[in-house]
Amino acid sequence: MDFPFLLETARTLSSGIPLTLVLAVLSVSLGIVLAVLLASMRLWGPRWLSLFARAYVFVFRGTPLLVQMFLIYYGLGQFEAVRHSFLWPVLREPFWCAILSLSLNTGAYGSEIVRGAFLAVPFGQIEAAKACGMSTTLAFRRILLPQAVRLALPAYGTELILLVKATSLTSIITLMEITGVAARLISETYRVVEVFVVAGALYLAINFVLTRIVAFAEHRLTAHLRARPATRGVAAGDAEAEDVVISGERA
Repeated sequence: MDFPFLLETARTLSSGIPLTLVLAVLSVSLGIVLAVLLASMRLWGPRWLSLFARAYVFVFRGTPLLVQMFLIYYGLGQFEAVRHSFLWPVLREPFWCAILSLSLNTGAYGSEIVRGAFLAVPFGQIEAAKACGMSTTLAFRRILLPQAVRLALPAYGTELILLVKATSLTSIITLMEITGVAARLISETYRVVEVFVVAGALYLAINFVLTRIVAFAEHRLTAHLRARPATRGVAAGDAEAEDVVISGERA
C-alpha cells in the first residue's frame, strides 16, 4: 500500500465531508418531522389521511432510493407546469433535489419506527393525562411524545446510519460529497482500491461518531431504566436479610 498516497487521498476526500454532513443533517431534520406527521396520520387521522400515509410508506419503502432520486432530479423538469412554478429555482438545483429525495425516503422508514414507538406507550397513561384535565395536544406533547422518542431512539439510530451512507448516492446527480470527490479522484489517478478504501474509512469514522452520539442520548434518556435492576437487587437483598432476621427470631 502506498501510504503517502493514502494520506493525500484522505486529505482530498475530506473536502467532501462538510457536504455529506449537511445532506445528512438537513435530511434527518426534515425526515423526522415527516415521520411524526405520517405516523400521526396513520394512527389518529381520518380514514383518507390514513390511507394516504399507508400508500406513501408503501411506495417509498418499496422502491429504490436511487430511482426516487432520478425521478425527482431528472423527471420533474420534464413537466412544463413545474418549470414555470415558483418551485423551479429550488427543484433545478441538485442539492435540493437530493435533500428532497433523502427526506421523503427516510420519512417513510422513520414513520414506521415512530408509529411503533407511539403504540408502545401504554394507553392508560394517556387516559390518566386526560383524567387530570390535559387536552389531547398537551397529553401528546408532555406524555406521549417524550416516551416515544426514548423508545424510538435505538431503531432510529440505525436509520440515521443508513441515511449517512445513502448520501453517497447523491454523487450520481453531480454533488461532490465524499463519494463524488472519490469518483473524480479515481478518474484522475485510476487507483480504485486505494481511493474507495479511504472513502469507506471516512464513512466508517462518521458513523462511529454518530453511534456514540446516539448511545449518549440513549444513556441520558434511559437512566431510570438502568438504575432499576440495581434497585431491585438492593430490595431483594433487604428482603432476604429480613427473612433471615425473622427466621432467627422464630428459632
